Amino acid sequence: MSRININILGLAEVRWTGAGVFKSGDHTMVYSGGNEHERGVGILLDAEHSKSLQGYWPVHDRILVVKLSGKPFNIYIIEIYVLTSEYFDDGIERFYEELDSVKSNLKTQDVKVVMGDFNAEVDNERIEDSVVPHGICDINARGESLVKWYG
Repeated sequence: MSRININILGLAEVRWTGAGVFKSGDHTMVYSGGNEHERGVGILLDAEHSKSLQGYWPVHDRILVVKLSGKPFNIYIIEIYVLTSEYFDDGIERFYEELDSVKSNLKTQDVKVVMGDFNAEVDNERIEDSVVPHGICDINARGESLVKWYG
């Protein structure tokens, strides 16, 4: 991570069971998995950001929340792994409802970063207030769900 200057790395498909936090050298790994070695998400923090770790909440094997201390606001990082197209639309709707619930339970003044594998394709039309208009293909159903959730 340090060689390529990455401070915080979100991981999807970690495939570890349970949830927890451990240190490896000067890095800290926070993870959330299920009962089987499938799916799972994690956040790897470099040495500097490891010192800022205030807590974590493993929602389930597809959503993990990490809280970092910051000034003037704390930072919540929400790592997600969205259902693939194998799942029916009602499963996707439930996922985004759950994600909304997680976000609404966080302090409003703090910064929230949602990152991960959205399993979505979006086109290159700018979405209001989005970071960049750089989609590389046509939008798919999962991309439409993402845009709907974001809007």
